[in-house]
Amino acid sequence: MNSRYYPIQGSEFDLRIFPLIKSYKNRSGRPPKSSHYEAFCGILYILRTGIPWRDLPACFGNWHTIYTRFKRWSDSGLFWNIIKESHNNKTATFDMVWLDSTAIKLHRHGAGAQKKEVSNQ
Repeated sequence: MNSRYYPIQGSEFDLRIFPLIKSYKNRSGRPPKSSHYEAFCGILYILRTGIPWRDLPACFGNWHTIYTRFKRWSDSGLFWNIIKESHNNKTATFDMVWLDSTAIKLHRHGAGAQKKEVSNQ
């Protein structure tokens, strides 16, 4: 497998990350069509490259399936727990950056059209 697409090996995933996913699994239903390993690697690929979800390479499966799984994992707190545990176990290091509107310059036309003033009549 290409290490650009799959940055973590399957055996390492099964040993360290899959137990965390299994402990959070609390809903019943049919089993997923794509594996948790492919989904996790697809999510890491999106976060690393910053590409839109629709441009996710086909080797990870359907982009919408991967996005939905990421959304569920994020909403339940699982994804943050995986990141935290990986960082604490020295399995991986993550750099996180938060940006807000004070840190990003905007073009003068980026704010939209000039607003009309309302007269007090």
